[in-house]
Amino acid sequence: MSNKKSKIVSSNRKAITLSIAILAGLILGAIFGAVMPVWLEPVTGLISTMYLHALTMMIYPLVFCSLIVGIKGIGSVSATGKVGGQALLYYVGTTLLASLIGLVLPKALNIGSGVAIEMKNADVDAVGFTNLLDTVKNLIPANPFQSFVEGNMLQVLVFAIIIGIACLALGEKADPFLALCESVNEIAVKIVSAVMYVTPIGVFCSLAGTVHANGLATILSLAKVMIILYVTYALYIFIVYGVLIVKGLGHFSMKTFFVTILPAALNAFGTASSSATLPISKQCTDEMGVPNEISSLSLPLGATINMDAVSILMSFMIVFFANATGTDIPYSLLAVVLISNTLLSIGAPGVPNSAIATFAALSAIAGLPAGIMGMYVSVNVLADAGATCCNVIGDLACSVAMKRTCVFSNAEDAAGEGMEEILEEA
Repeated sequence: MSNKKSKIVSSNRKAITLSIAILAGLILGAIFGAVMPVWLEPVTGLISTMYLHALTMMIYPLVFCSLIVGIKGIGSVSATGKVGGQALLYYVGTTLLASLIGLVLPKALNIGSGVAIEMKNADVDAVGFTNLLDTVKNLIPANPFQSFVEGNMLQVLVFAIIIGIACLALGEKADPFLALCESVNEIAVKIVSAVMYVTPIGVFCSLAGTVHANGLATILSLAKVMIILYVTYALYIFIVYGVLIVKGLGHFSMKTFFVTILPAALNAFGTASSSATLPISKQCTDEMGVPNEISSLSLPLGATINMDAVSILMSFMIVFFANATGTDIPYSLLAVVLISNTLLSIGAPGVPNSAIATFAALSAIAGLPAGIMGMYVSVNVLADAGATCCNVIGDLACSVAMKRTCVFSNAEDAAGEGMEEILEEA
C-alpha cells in the first residue's frame, strides 16, 4: 500500500511540475505574442507546427491499437457495448445540460444589450462538419485506410471496434495480431511521454503565434462576455465534472483528479484541439488507474462527440449577438437552437476552428445577420481555447466515473461468450 501511495505522490508531483511549466509557457507565449517582431513569426510557427505534428502523428495508432487491446481485455461483446453505451449516455446528457445552461444564463443576464457591433465580412477558413444523418450514414468506413488519412475519428473508432470484436470471436488465432497492437500501443505511449517534455515550448509558440496574428486588442474586444463565458466554463467544470461526476458518481478525489489532469487541460487550452490532446489525456487516465478497457474507448469517443463547452459557447454567442443586433429570438426558437446545438456537436471535429462552422449553422437557424461572422471570428480563438480545455476535462471526468460505474458482471461475460460463439459459427 505504501509503494502504491508513493507512486501516486510522485505522479502528482510530476503533474504539478509539468503543469506549472505549461502554464508558464501559456502566459509567456501570450505576452511574447503581443510584442513579437514579424520576422520571428515563421520561427514560432515552425516550432508550433512541429510540436502539433509530433502529438498528432501518434493519435490514430494509439487510439486504434489501444481500443483493440481494450476490447480484448474486456473479454465480451456485451461488455464492450456497455462501455460505449455508458460513455455515450454521459456525453449526450452533459451536452444537453450544457446547451440548456448556455441558453438560460446569457438570456437571464441579458448579455449583449447596449453593445454596438460593426458588421464586417470575414474570410473564414472553417473546418467543415457533417450533419447527424450523414454522420450515422458514414459510420462504417468503405475504405478504412482513407479514414486514417482524412482523420475521421468516428470511422476509425468503428473500424477498431469491428476488428476488436472479430478478435474476440477468433480467440487464440488473433493473438499474433493482438501482440502487434500491444507493441504499437506501447511505442505510441513512449513517444507521447517524450513529447510531453517539450509541451511548454510547444504551447508557448502556439499561443504566441495566435496572439501575434490576431492582436490582443482584437481578441479582447468582447472582454465582458469572455469573462462571463470563462466563469461559466469554470463553474461547469467544478460543479458538473468535479462535484457531480468525479466525486458523486466516481467517488474519486477531486483534488487528485484536477492535479493529475492539468497537463492535458493546459495543452488543450494552448492547442485548441481535443484530438491533439488525446495522447496526453490517455496518460492522465493511466495515472489515475482508469483501466485501458474504459479509457481506450471513452477518450476518443469524447474527443469526437463530447462538445459540452462548445454548446455553452454557441448558446452564449447566439444570445449575445441577438441582443447586440436587436434580433428577437423567442423561447420556442431557443429550444430549436438547443436541439440543433446538441445534434451538430456530434458532427463537429475535435480540431481548431471547428466552432466556426457550428456557429455559422446555428446563427442561420436563429436568423442572425450574416455580418456577425466577422466579429465572432475575432474572438473564436480565445473562446474556443477555453471550450476545448473544458471538453477535455469532461472526457477525463467521464473516464474516471466509469472506472466505478462500469462494472462487468459474470452474467454479462457469459452473454458475451454466447455472442462470440454465434460470431464464430457465422
